[in-house]
Formats: sequence, C-alpha cells, structure tokens
Amino acid sequence: MRTDHSPAESSDLALLGLLQLISPALPIGAFAWSQGLESAFELGWVNNEHELGEWLQGVLDDGLTRCELPVLARLQSCWAKADSNGLTQWNDWLHANRETAELSDEDTRLGQALMRLLSDLELQPQAELGHALLPQEPGYVTVFAWVAHQRQIPVRQSLLGFAWSWLENQLAVACKALPLGHTAAQRLNEQLRPQLVTAVDNALALTDEELGPILAGLALGSAQHETQYSRLFRS
Repeated sequence: MRTDHSPAESSDLALLGLLQLISPALPIGAFAWSQGLESAFELGWVNNEHELGEWLQGVLDDGLTRCELPVLARLQSCWAKADSNGLTQWNDWLHANRETAELSDEDTRLGQALMRLLSDLELQPQAELGHALLPQEPGYVTVFAWVAHQRQIPVRQSLLGFAWSWLENQLAVACKALPLGHTAAQRLNEQLRPQLVTAVDNALALTDEELGPILAGLALGSAQHETQYSRLFRS
C-alpha cells in the first residue's frame, strides 16, 4: 500500500485533519459550554443580534487575539521542537489566565476529553517517539496544538480554525439561549468572518510581553454564572 504523499496530498490531508479537529461533531462535549455567554444573556448585557455582535467582537479583540490565539501558535511551535519546558510554561500561563472556576474547568475538561479521544485513536503524543512530554494537566489549547502539529497543519491555519470553532460555538449557544434565529446567526457569521483573519494577523504579531486577556466583564459574568439558578450550559 502506498504510504508517501505528494505536497498537494499532504496539504489536503492537513486541511481535512483541521476540519475534523474543529468539527462540532468532534465528541469532546464542547456544546455544553458557553464560555460566559449565557451569563451575558441572563444579566441583560446581550439582548439581540446587534449586541451579540458587539460582545463577540469584544471577546475576539480583547480575549482570543491576546490570549488563546498567540499562545496556540507558541504551543504548536513547542510541539514541533519537542520543547517540554515551553509546553508546560504556556500551558500553565493559560491556566493562570482563567479568571473563574468555570472557565478553568472548561479548559481542563475539554483538554481531557480530547486526550481521551486521541488515545482511543492512538494519536496521543509519545515520549518514546521523541515527542515532548505532555504537561501534567493539559488544557484544551495545548492538546489542540498537538493535533495541529501531528496533522502538519500550518500555524496560521491552526489559529484560523481555532477562531472559527470558537465563533461557531458562540453562535450555537446564542441560537439555543438568546434565542437567535439561524439567519441572524449567519449574518453575524458573515460580519465577523473577516475579523477572524484580522485577529490572527494581530495575534501573530504580539510579543510575549503583550499577551494577556482584558475581559473584566466576561470574568464577572462567568463568576455569577456559577450560582445562576437556571442554566443550559456549564459555563
């Protein structure tokens, strides 16, 4: 059986691997988490399509662009260099920047779920093969970075896929809890899709000293969500 691949075939396989990784059908339970968005609905901070667009733009600019996206690029580089210390450093940095128990729990549990899936598929990192050592408590971004590296997905495409997956999840949450019609969700998708490209450009340009989310409102809402009487989501 043929095992080598041409550059075009390798690129195609990387793209398909990325699509699998960001698919809503990936069985890791991402649909159960709202990343603080349900709190914004309950507290009356987001009430309609326009306000949702502003909220998502803010989280993208002051959250993902300054936190998950640039750190994902660094983590993928660490996997490529088998840099175990770097992996642990950035994994711990992300944990330290989760400002509520729910947000920390979400990152940890999704990371665990993705690792279980990778183990079932025999795709987990293996130190005996020269891979970096997995941090003791790997978060979702850290494990996502491993899969992106293992699938030979270019770093920029990894970031675009991660951002797209975030946006898809947030719009799915809004369709369930706001409620937001599916046509309105697609309008927001069209509106924010170019902003994902801008976010990736900005994230890749940041130095280590410039990193760190600025999401005080989301943190406060998430903290209140922990005691919210009735809720659909775990964060």
